[in-house]
Amino acid sequence: MIPAIFGCSGPQLTADERAFFREADPAGYILFGRNCVTPEQLRALTDELRALHGRERLLISIDQEGGRVARLRPPHWSAYPAGEAFDRLYDLAPASAIEAARANAHAMALELSAMGITIDFHAPFDVRRPETDNAIGDRSLGSDPMQVAALGRAVLDGMVMGGVAGCLKHMPGHGRATVDSHHEMPTVTAGVEELETDIAPFRALNHASIGMTAHLLFTAWDPDNPATLSATIIRDIIRGEIGFEGLLLTDDIDMEALKGTIPERSALAHAAGCDIVLNCWAKMDDMEGICEALPSMSDATSARLDRALAETRVASELTAAQSELLAKRDALLALTGEAA
Repeated sequence: MIPAIFGCSGPQLTADERAFFREADPAGYILFGRNCVTPEQLRALTDELRALHGRERLLISIDQEGGRVARLRPPHWSAYPAGEAFDRLYDLAPASAIEAARANAHAMALELSAMGITIDFHAPFDVRRPETDNAIGDRSLGSDPMQVAALGRAVLDGMVMGGVAGCLKHMPGHGRATVDSHHEMPTVTAGVEELETDIAPFRALNHASIGMTAHLLFTAWDPDNPATLSATIIRDIIRGEIGFEGLLLTDDIDMEALKGTIPERSALAHAAGCDIVLNCWAKMDDMEGICEALPSMSDATSARLDRALAETRVASELTAAQSELLAKRDALLALTGEAA
């Protein structure tokens, strides 16, 4: 198995993709709006991916946070608010905000599971600051580390209740980025003591089964390499100070914060200690290059992948419980006087 997650180009696999995926045997797949047209079409696609590998517990992932980061949208799928909605409620009623976040994530997971999706790259544990770039912005669960941890824990718990694994992202923290890492490298000059604020939510949830790195340069920890490509940060901060022992993925390896070819970046990330490289854009040349650049999956990574998927399940259909959870969420969010 290749330690990479690949994208698909459209609503159905092409003949070339089908042959390549069968031969390459990647760790899993990531879906985008281009892959999600109707519930029937999407479930057929995920069923085919599982059949292709003969693995019922296959890593099929998506970025479904709510707000502007939502690959599944109305009218075929439900609408979910961004993290800021739960942040506002937390200011008024912390316990209600935690319950609303849990119900929202549970409802979301039920819908994802019915679509054959097993992993959601949610929630962002990035602590928002006044200068935080809008790439995070309203996605954040707040500016207080323990609030972020409390709401984030509720999200992860709700996901598991619905049969989907969530994700700690973006380690060791994206909140100090003042530029968008999709387009350029953010550089963080805060000192080690200041950065304790950033890693605190991740440390509180270090038992989570899946985490994702950030393409940020932290000069206090490694002045030469961004977190995704830094053996020092992965060993000493993510695995060490944070204590994360789960499956560690890169953020999208295509993002312009990183330099070099996609296969070169992938090899550097893997060598630095990332378990799996995330490659989103379904470009065949890049995917073939990644397969050439990476070794076969290690036993340690395989064990982490198995643990990450252990509590996931694919539902046969969407249950009525989803509507009840959404109603509960909306009633709680209404305490702020704003619509969900």
